[in-house]
Amino acid sequence: MQENLPLFNDAYGLKLDAERVAREIVAFMRTDERYAYKVMIGTDSLALANNKADFVTAIVVHRVGNGGRYFWRRVDAGKFFTLRDRIIREVLISLDAAKEILEELRKEKGIKRWSFEIHADVGENGKTKALMQEVIGMIRGSNFEARTKPESYAASKVADRHV
Repeated sequence: MQENLPLFNDAYGLKLDAERVAREIVAFMRTDERYAYKVMIGTDSLALANNKADFVTAIVVHRVGNGGRYFWRRVDAGKFFTLRDRIIREVLISLDAAKEILEELRKEKGIKRWSFEIHADVGENGKTKALMQEVIGMIRGSNFEARTKPESYAASKVADRHV
């Protein structure tokens, strides 16, 4: 696990490291094993003054058909001069978080019926259309399932609430 990353926040305002987030996800999945679960990670950003950007990563665990939980953290990632650079950094931040969380989730035994996705804040409409194939390739190249708008709600809805 990377020591220099900020902690995740939960709905109660608690600060959690990746190991604790993974334990919370597993505990949530174990409360009702009748359901299938999706664990999704997405990052959104907001351009700020002086070419800086605010990046927020969300980890969402969805009990398919019956609610969910999420965790989020804000990351300072330096300066960005183009939209492409900012979107690529969003994906890289999500991939890093995914590796961090999956490392912990894989330690847990007995969890069944769950999937894992990376959500990118790009879509067929708007300025990010030209970046879709590149972003999807990055995610799939890292061996993850990719989702884009309108299916990428971990990035475009949940993380977006905190930028």
